[in-house]
Amino acid sequence: MKKTDAIYARQSIDKADSISIENQIEYCKHEVKSKEFKVYYDKGYSGKNTDRPQFQKLLEAVRCGETDRVICYKLDRISRSILDFATMMEEFEKHGVKFVSCTEKFDTSTPMGWAMLNICIVFAQLERETIQQRVTDAYTSRSRKGYYMGGRVPYGYRLTPYIIDGKKTSKYEANPEEAEIIRLIYSLYCESDYSCGDITRYLNSHELINSRSKNKYWNRSRISEIIKNPVYVKADKDVYDFFRQQNSQLHNCPEEFVGVNGLYMYNEKNISQRCTCLEGKHIVL
Repeated sequence: MKKTDAIYARQSIDKADSISIENQIEYCKHEVKSKEFKVYYDKGYSGKNTDRPQFQKLLEAVRCGETDRVICYKLDRISRSILDFATMMEEFEKHGVKFVSCTEKFDTSTPMGWAMLNICIVFAQLERETIQQRVTDAYTSRSRKGYYMGGRVPYGYRLTPYIIDGKKTSKYEANPEEAEIIRLIYSLYCESDYSCGDITRYLNSHELINSRSKNKYWNRSRISEIIKNPVYVKADKDVYDFFRQQNSQLHNCPEEFVGVNGLYMYNEKNISQRCTCLEGKHIVL
């Protein structure tokens, strides 16, 4: 069977400062010269793993003995994971396939080439992990300032435009129809012996529909979720003391918990999975 070269290109996000798949392929063609080749490319896929359709087709061609060399623009187009890359190179070596990086000029047939290859893939993984950390830090910083970070809007609220430090974001504002039901739920729970099941039956029997449910009916888990959600709680001194006792991270000082706004909570994934609690921008229902 006649073997051909395989050109592989990948681009996770199409943006101005990234090299396009078309340009990657053109760079690789200079390495191929007059030899026959086949192109594989994945657009919109990250290099953090190898779960990419065209890359898997490339590996299948390698296993079938159809490929002589795998050529890419840069090694991080193949993978940013040391483990994945090492596994791939073992597969290539097993089937006599050479790996070529156009911009880094690796010769994997020599010990020095292998050493340089491994050094570069270490730094490629370090770059990916550094980017992830920057994203996490930016999320934490924006959350602590009160920016709306996405996710399902709590029942009883809707989004309204808002400005923080001159930047556009959103905050919760009361949805009048839903807010009435939220107040009723808390009234029944606090002022009577109603359980979540009792409240569910009361709302459904009085045709107080759940506008966000497909069948319009309430259920116990939804009622329980509402009752436990701190977004509906007035941020006052008692609440501050409660969350401090729960070992939550409290971003605002006690003097800011004045019982007007509600609470906003998010997970601090880099601090032992604890929650950060801060006074929200929304007025409590």
